Amino acid sequence: MRILRIAPGEHYHIFNRAVNKQIIFHNLNDYVRFLFLILYFQAPVKILHISRVVKEFVRFCTGQSRALTRGYEKEIIRKRVVELVSFCIMPNHFHLIVKELEEGGIASYMQRVLTAYSKYYNTKYGKSGHVFQGPYRAVHISDDRQLLHLSAYIHRNPREISQWFRKEDKYPWSSYQDCIGENRWGSLLSHSILVERFKSKKHYDQFIKTSPSKVLENELPYLEELE
Repeated sequence: MRILRIAPGEHYHIFNRAVNKQIIFHNLNDYVRFLFLILYFQAPVKILHISRVVKEFVRFCTGQSRALTRGYEKEIIRKRVVELVSFCIMPNHFHLIVKELEEGGIASYMQRVLTAYSKYYNTKYGKSGHVFQGPYRAVHISDDRQLLHLSAYIHRNPREISQWFRKEDKYPWSSYQDCIGENRWGSLLSHSILVERFKSKKHYDQFIKTSPSKVLENELPYLEELE
């Protein structure tokens, strides 16, 4: 159920969780697969031999080169229908901030991402049926203040995991470290709208650590279910 009509030029908070709050990201390969999808599906570019490309992406995430994936990046950036601004992948749910660039961009993007991950997950774990709890949620972000506080909420999400409490800036499946340090994903992650509101990356980091992390009222009932 989408709360608002999605319009080009606007930013949205996109989120969803697994059926029955079950864990759907069990290990490195699962997290990397979903991360690959949200980065590389921003444009309707067909990725040939996707399993091979993802394997290389896994190697890159563990410190090696990525010649194959780099070959797709320029085309994706040129043709993308959405811009990924920030993300956090948790064991049983995810949060994204996405900007719609073309009419229907978010709808096609999320359909590809969720369908691809569901097929991957069901095949790998010998399951069938739905992986996610119904359609994704999309909430319009109305102004800069809400955008920044929402980014803080998303980047502080790993606090829910005991081993990452107060270490969320090092959580690998979030864009937090990309905003305060080197952007691992280059132009595939359009985080400048967040960081440029502050004097420095250090100031943004301080904001995240001290923010009340406000979210929109119509998000609260669903977000409480995520916890």
